[in-house]
This record gives sequence, structure tokens and C-alpha cells, in this order.
Amino acid sequence: MQFIGPLAAILTTISFIPQAVKVIKTKDTSGISLGMYIAFVLGVFLWIIHGWYIQDYNLIIANAITFVLSSTILVYKIRYK
Repeated sequence: MQFIGPLAAILTTISFIPQAVKVIKTKDTSGISLGMYIAFVLGVFLWIIHGWYIQDYNLIIANAITFVLSSTILVYKIRYK
């Protein structure tokens, strides 16, 4: 059962790829909530800090990738309102 955590991390991390690609290609962020993405990016950043504190590199890596993808979407949301 030790595969469940890493599998969950992979799935939740890669789930942002289609949205990020779509936003980058179309620059359409009209259906995306600015408040939700601000809160989400901040939350993911805090998970990275937590992972660093407890020295959990799987947590750090998964959230760092999610941070980059969700931050990209957030930047597009702010830039192309």
C-alpha cells in the first residue's frame, strides 16, 4: 500500500498539465477563479515549506511541480483578465 501516496502525488500533479497547456495556448482564463488560484498557489507553497521542514522530498518535488504549473495559470489569469 505504499504506492498510494506517490500515485496520488503523481495524479494530482499532472492534473494541472492540461489546464496549463490550454491557458498558455488560448490565453483564456475567463472560467478560472482568481481567488481560488491565489489561495491554491499559496497553499502549495506552504506544502513545499512543510515538506522542507520534515525533509520529505517526495512532498517537496510533487508540490514544486504543482506550484510551477498552477503559478503559470495564475500569472496568465492576472495578465490576461
